[in-house]
Amino acid sequence: MDDGDLHRDIERLEDDIEALEARIDNCRKFILAGRVAAAVGFAVLAAMFFGLIRTELGWMTAAMAATIGGIVVFGTNSSTTNEARKELAAAQARRLELIGQLELRDVSIAPTLH
Repeated sequence: MDDGDLHRDIERLEDDIEALEARIDNCRKFILAGRVAAAVGFAVLAAMFFGLIRTELGWMTAAMAATIGGIVVFGTNSSTTNEARKELAAAQARRLELIGQLELRDVSIAPTLH
């Protein structure tokens, strides 16, 4: 494999790494939103149970949907994050392997002009 092919493969892996990092960051945002939705939904249900707010069917339905939906969003994005982290680690390892195959020159011992 010549250096041109290695450079293209490394560039492709770096693009993949950036995309995976963006996916992980996006999943973190959804995980936070899921936690907030579940907590708010549960808090409303608890307040209704203890009589702190009046029990209405619409609010109860919304609170249950928020609680269940938040749990689902949290769970699915957590598993997606774990998968993306594994893919990211593999891509970074492959990139390091390809960089190791390049014939790099040591430029620190170049003669100076001063």
